[in-house]
Amino acid sequence: MTEINVSDYKGVWVFAEQRQGKLMNVAIELLGEGRKIADGLKTDLTAVILGNGVKNLADELACYGADKVIYAESPLLENYTTDGYAYTISDLIRERKPEVFLIGATNIGRDLGPRISANIHTGLTADCTKLEVDEENHRLLQTRPAFGGNLMATIICPNHRPQMSTVRPGVMAKAKRDDSKKGQVEVVGTKVTEDQIRAKVTDVKTGIKHVVQLEEAKIIVSGGRGLGNPEGFKLIKELAEKLGGEVGASRATVDAGWIPQAHQVGQTGKTVHPELYIACGISGAIQHLAGMSDSKTIVAINKDKDAPIFGICDYGIVGDVYEIIPEIISAIDRVDDLAIV
Repeated sequence: MTEINVSDYKGVWVFAEQRQGKLMNVAIELLGEGRKIADGLKTDLTAVILGNGVKNLADELACYGADKVIYAESPLLENYTTDGYAYTISDLIRERKPEVFLIGATNIGRDLGPRISANIHTGLTADCTKLEVDEENHRLLQTRPAFGGNLMATIICPNHRPQMSTVRPGVMAKAKRDDSKKGQVEVVGTKVTEDQIRAKVTDVKTGIKHVVQLEEAKIIVSGGRGLGNPEGFKLIKELAEKLGGEVGASRATVDAGWIPQAHQVGQTGKTVHPELYIACGISGAIQHLAGMSDSKTIVAINKDKDAPIFGICDYGIVGDVYEIIPEIISAIDRVDDLAIV
């Protein structure tokens, strides 16, 4: 592998993911975190966006704190393809040499990040939940769960550039929008040809299936192993619907096949920050707490009065979820009836 001079690399880049002309929330989160890193390194923050006919999104990125925006525009980039996006961004990195490059750990980001890192011969730390900067050595300290979430590993990339991370959505605070901010938007093309894109997108269909958006939910009702069986999630879902919230779950219930992985909260699942988090039959393992402890109000329901979840909750109820949740639902119904009257 060819040695590089790391001092030739300057600037922090974030990949601003968009789908069908809509900017993904993780892009705004990355801009918020990227701003901190760029300030620590005393350098510029650049957003990189690919697409076709989405110049309005490029302009919007400047409002979220990007000093510069590189917008690669081409009909070949209108829809995400591994080859089209990976080749285009790899070319830009070789040409402009950023020091740090952050990508959201979405389905697209998890596909794109490894392809780029392989193309440009640098390391990639996947699914980071925390980023810090060693300002003296200009090293990015990339922290992620390891060994099934039983410990946290901090990883550095001392000899290659850029330092690349995919960052878990919902972990970082979003950048604040300021319409008075103006950034430099540069529109570029791509050297990618149609023949180089091996997988062609012929049509895009949006499914009608409900997509779990735990990271954006204001209210989450989560179930754990204390439910005893998968049927318990029917009760969890009923309470969540009454409150206008989403259904969450512990890793144990996902591993048991009681509920899909998209509902998992914790170090190896999603990190959430709702206004209200109701933990039902969840003991409070450290891996789960790491994913929801920043919730504004936490309510715990558990039969075990010594469960760790009671150590961090705002309100705790010791008892059987199958007795308590129906009472809560009944109380909500009574309030609704009074409101109608």
